[in-house]
Amino acid sequence: MHGDNQPSGDSRPSAGNGSDYDLSHHGDVEVSAGLVDLAVNVRIPRPPQWLLERIVASLSDLAAYPDPVHATEAVARRHGRDPDQVLLTSGAAEAFVLIARSTTARRPVVVHPQFTEPESALRAAGHHVERVILSPIDGFALDPARVPDEADLVLLGNPTNPTAVLHGAETIAALAKPGRILVVDEAFIDAVPGEPESLAARGDVPGLVVIRSLTKTWGLAGLRIGCLLAEPATIRLLHSAQPLWSVSTPALAAALACSEPHARAQADRLAHEAARDRRYLERRLAALPGVTLPAARPPDAPRAPFVLLQIPGADKIRMKLRESGFAVRRADTFPGLGPDWLRIAARTRPVTDALIAAWPR
Repeated sequence: MHGDNQPSGDSRPSAGNGSDYDLSHHGDVEVSAGLVDLAVNVRIPRPPQWLLERIVASLSDLAAYPDPVHATEAVARRHGRDPDQVLLTSGAAEAFVLIARSTTARRPVVVHPQFTEPESALRAAGHHVERVILSPIDGFALDPARVPDEADLVLLGNPTNPTAVLHGAETIAALAKPGRILVVDEAFIDAVPGEPESLAARGDVPGLVVIRSLTKTWGLAGLRIGCLLAEPATIRLLHSAQPLWSVSTPALAAALACSEPHARAQADRLAHEAARDRRYLERRLAALPGVTLPAARPPDAPRAPFVLLQIPGADKIRMKLRESGFAVRRADTFPGLGPDWLRIAARTRPVTDALIAAWPR
């Protein structure tokens, strides 16, 4: 309880100032010109042409202030929600900041290993954050009993970055309780075929806040568009903290377009492709000497399209791969992990084969 620096696999809550991990480190800093990008989890290098055309068509409306009404309605329909349960945001990152700045939680808890931006936002807003560290021994399985009863804000990812683990919806729902805000980051769930275990449409879970993003599937990291789904009172509170017109007209056009049935069908096809590529990457990595994949059990379970691996000397391997033209994500910046961990994004089979051929032996 007196510090964050626990061994990987310790599931006890911990608290501190966050200085033991570089919470501001993200995969984009691993990438530079000439490297094959396996560090960033954006699935495609550019948006599809039909989506670009919709975004470009919106540029003629830039003289007017952005009006989110139609995009909000479209996103609400897409998730089986009422419009007053939807807040469009400038990417998922803005949603984390709005929550951090608006919450009066006295005991916020973040379940790790997990995307670090939510904890970073909470700490920047002055909150004292506790961590629950899941264990690689059981494949980073979530046990609601590990979260303190007194926690009044709980945040976790599903599927989780960097582990790729998809937790069961009912397991997550069991974390809900009166007086608690339960924040579920579903930024990667549209990259899992059929979006199993999503809580986005659930209106029966008290205090639930679901965060979604268009970044990963549609190659829109530079546009900044996401959404937050919650009870109307929560939406009103967060909207009151949101800067005026924080979501641009082109971003609204993308949100509307990606909510349409043909876009959802294409997203599911892309998710099936990503799942095949991820399974292939797992098989090739598992055959390498010294590599273990604790989060890849069972092998047929749905997961996000990236792989977390453990291997002695991971940092040296990462640097040697850079010399061979490949950027992979260091994972020692995620609470609960250490210097022997790497995260690798799933790409096409030829890219995976080239990575394995370049792997230091």
